[in-house]
This record gives sequence, structure tokens and C-alpha cells, in this order.
Amino acid sequence: MSHLTCSIEAGVAELVLTNPPQNRIDEQTADELVAAVETIGRSSARAVLVRAEGRDFCFGGDITTWSDLTNRQLRALFEKYLSAFNRLERLPLLVIAAVQGLCAGGGFELALRADIIFAGESARFAHPEQSLGLVTVLGGVQRVAARAGRARAAEWALTSDQVPAAVMADAGVVNHVVADDLLLSTARSFAVKIAAGPTRAHTAHKALLRAWEDGGVTAADNALFDIAMPLFESDDTRRGLTSATNALRAGVPRPSLDFTGN
Repeated sequence: MSHLTCSIEAGVAELVLTNPPQNRIDEQTADELVAAVETIGRSSARAVLVRAEGRDFCFGGDITTWSDLTNRQLRALFEKYLSAFNRLERLPLLVIAAVQGLCAGGGFELALRADIIFAGESARFAHPEQSLGLVTVLGGVQRVAARAGRARAAEWALTSDQVPAAVMADAGVVNHVVADDLLLSTARSFAVKIAAGPTRAHTAHKALLRAWEDGGVTAADNALFDIAMPLFESDDTRRGLTSATNALRAGVPRPSLDFTGN
């Protein structure tokens, strides 16, 4: 039975954790995530939605085998997970996550690979690793720090408290908090909207933000024109500029465009 599935419709690749009730992450999940990312890379998908079946998004990693593994085996396992998660994060597409219920440990770290996070009102986020004497081995604490700052990242990692979605939104970790029963439809509608937009420009913005995260404003400025200038050769940008120029000259409102992602 699959622990993660991938389907593509209306330009949106939908990745679904399918191992309820806790949707624990194991080697099978990592393998299926890598396969899904490869499928998306070969497809015509223009946005990605990550969600989970069941009441909760994910309780984290399947720890049942960890105590039986050597340190060397554990490192190999964690490196496999980290590589799989980072491949999702580095897709040249906007990634949206829809989070319900408990989103903890590796599940939280998976959600943090998304560019935009929608959360249900009852969603809670947590780093439970501290309660096990561990750290966030899949890059969670540094990704929270990038969004919410060092102080909050430290507090949440050191306490293992379950943090409500509204607090995460106030801190900038979560983008939108919506009613639980509207979570999936809202996130899916957003993903469809993104997929119908100028997705090459979305990808360029994502690349600029990655450059900024890696090296600050100077690094992003240094990469700016290498990232931006190819857009001017794209069909979407040429049509966008032409239609905007014609509208400006004619003194009429700029028309809406059907972007193709080319």
C-alpha cells in the first residue's frame, strides 16, 4: 500500500500522504516522494499541492526502528529523508501545503518545504524532537528561523510545544489560516490559480528568494539578472508586455491574459 501518492490535474500535481491515522514518514514514503518529484519533473504540472489524508497531517518519522539501528545506519536513513525532502523544496514550481490537525517532527519539516502553507484553524505545529533528546534532523529549526526568526525557532524547538496555526501565521511560518472544512478547497483553488499564472515568473521569484536566503540581499542582487532576463524571451512575458503597452497607448484597462508557462 502506498504511503504517498501523486496525481496531476488542471496543471496541479497533488502529493498526498496516505498512511493514516498518523501518516508517519518512513523509507517507503521517502522513496515514493522521490519518484513523485521525478514524475512531476517530467510532466506539464505548473504547481504542486502537498496534503494528507485523515485527521492529522503527519506525526513525524516512523521511529519504531531507530533504536535498532547503528549510528551509521541512522545517518544514512536521515540523509535519504533529507535528500528526498530537499528535492521537493527545489522543484522549479511553486509548492503549496495544506495542513490539518497535528503537523509534527518530520511532518512539520515536510510542510516547511512548501513555498506557501495553508493551515486549518485547529492545526498545530511542533518539533517533538527535544522530548526525545534529539534535534530536528531534517532541517526544521533552520527553516523556521528563516521564516520566523531565531528567537521563535529556538523556543519552539527547545520546548517541543504544540503551536497553534494562528500563532504560526502571526510569526510568518504559515501564510493562511482557514476554517477546517474549507482547508482543502481553499488550498486547491489557490494551487489552480497559481498553475494558471505566469509560472516561469513564479519560478524566478522562488530562485531569487533562495539566493537571498543563502546569502542575503547582495547574493540575490548578484543573481538577479541571470534569473530575470530569460523571462523577456518567454512567450508569456512577450505577450504580457505587448498587451500592456497596447492598452497604455489606447488608454484602456490592461486585458487579462491566459498564461501558458512558456
